[in-house]
Amino acid sequence: MDSSFAQILIIDLGSQYTSVIARELLKLGFKTIVLKPSLVLKYLSEHKPKGIILSGGASSVYDADAPVIPDEIFKVGCPILGICFGMQYLAYMKDKSLVAGSEHNKKEYGPIDIILKESPLFEKLNDHLKVWASHGDIVRDAPRGFRIIASSNNAIEAMEDSINRIYGVQFHPEVAETEDNNLILYNFASLICGCVKDWKSSDVIKEIQNETLNQIGEGQAAIGVSGGVDSTTLACMLAPVMKKNLYAFLIDTGAMRFNEVLEVGKTCKKAGINLHIIGAENEFFKSLSGIADAEEKRRKFKDAYQLIYKKIIKENKITHVLQGTLATDLIESGHLGDAATIKSHHNVGLDFGVKEITPFAKLFKHEVREISRNLGLENEISERKPFPGPGLFVRIVGVPVTPELIEKVRLADHIVTDILKKENFYKDISQIVVALLGSKTVGVQGDSRSYEYPIVVRAVSTTDFMTVKGFEIPSETRKIIISEVTKHGFNRVFFDETPKPPATTELE
Repeated sequence: MDSSFAQILIIDLGSQYTSVIARELLKLGFKTIVLKPSLVLKYLSEHKPKGIILSGGASSVYDADAPVIPDEIFKVGCPILGICFGMQYLAYMKDKSLVAGSEHNKKEYGPIDIILKESPLFEKLNDHLKVWASHGDIVRDAPRGFRIIASSNNAIEAMEDSINRIYGVQFHPEVAETEDNNLILYNFASLICGCVKDWKSSDVIKEIQNETLNQIGEGQAAIGVSGGVDSTTLACMLAPVMKKNLYAFLIDTGAMRFNEVLEVGKTCKKAGINLHIIGAENEFFKSLSGIADAEEKRRKFKDAYQLIYKKIIKENKITHVLQGTLATDLIESGHLGDAATIKSHHNVGLDFGVKEITPFAKLFKHEVREISRNLGLENEISERKPFPGPGLFVRIVGVPVTPELIEKVRLADHIVTDILKKENFYKDISQIVVALLGSKTVGVQGDSRSYEYPIVVRAVSTTDFMTVKGFEIPSETRKIIISEVTKHGFNRVFFDETPKPPATTELE
């Protein structure tokens, strides 16, 4: 089995801090993969991590709908660290009586002081430590085979099974409020799991540049730049070393956001990329005409995209195609092992008739953003929110796409985005989805009856987009959004905070 994909597997059990675990380990130099429990078995059948981390979560281990963790994680033979819910799970699986809801005065939220005992997990830490807690359940006692290695006035705070190398902490070592300078995560990864530092963005950049140059040789490569962080970062990384051997282009589908084509062109120019704009609005609208089904729209978009791409390849004598495809895309589209297809991706599984290279195929979004920052790219690129390949075509839900509806949802998206930026919430959101729902509703506007399409606003937060959490836009900002959007041909605004799972990030 292969451990090169990621040294540490983080199983996301629903914590608001799961993304922080991945981010902090990346800062320490250790590459990770974050997966929801349903994808763990398939991953472990093909890869052997050096360590596994069970994240925290909002559920109680005894809830009927609590996350189900495959028992196979204990057969891998690598160290395991349970954090918060993860520690409670480790205790609960040994003895269900050991975990219960705490008394009110024993709930721990916020900073607490704990006393540490000797353990490799706490190497180079003092006996006393201020940590951050966020839990209502407690572990009553250490399970058989475990010993208590940290405690507070209220509860057991950490435990270990040194023989099987299984550890649990009730607090959150990943957050800045735990004053350990990231030593607990470092000790787990380095001392306990034996991980070696395999992530340094400058090294990753050089490695990708060299590997890509070797693969292309004397050939001519093309890269489609959407303006998103993935394709733009890849183009900016390769343009200085490939020079005239890189043909960068943007296909204007007619379904991009407000002023997006112009903005992407300016951004690429600043980054030294000679970007060619390919106008193809008519081709895409013709291909998607009369289609309302989400997957059919994606398939038709993909077909049109491939035809235009092939034309570019032929006209420019392209020998290789570069794609900014991420590990997330491959997992969701079923191209990593036999993962079930959740939705089609326009840039996955295409046949261009030339060799396709995906330098980011083992990277996740947070890693690409770190590369972008290391390259010195502006925030316009490194912090840019993701946008689906089919663009606004898949943000018109339940009715066929028309140029008129695209203009309506484009305006709504611009209004919402502008408000979130002015209210200073945009930076805290991983992705913002503004979609038109294809079922008209009755309303009253200007003392007259209106019958218009509603808009749904979906804001989410995440690190890798394998799982997302709904971002709750504050009430006052929601009122501003409703007021402004309903001035422009809509009579209702809905807000969607459904996490993934069970939803996906996009509505289509």
